[in-house]
Amino acid sequence: METVGAYEAKTHLPKLLERVIKGERITITKHGVPVAVLQPPLPSRKTDPRKVITELREFREKNTLKELSIRDMIEEGRR
Repeated sequence: METVGAYEAKTHLPKLLERVIKGERITITKHGVPVAVLQPPLPSRKTDPRKVITELREFREKNTLKELSIRDMIEEGRR
């Protein structure tokens, strides 16, 4: 991992971003102290919407409001 000073990072940000796109990690320092790391984002995991809906339904079945209504909770929060 390469280290770059804050001034150089500011001056050459587009070039640094191109290197990050290619997979490099670059540490940005200020007065020799690391303050940030430029790195590619973690790969996003796509979740199947049907699985999410099923999990929400299961959660809703296990967790009820009993006698409380949403309106009662809103009013209680305003006190």
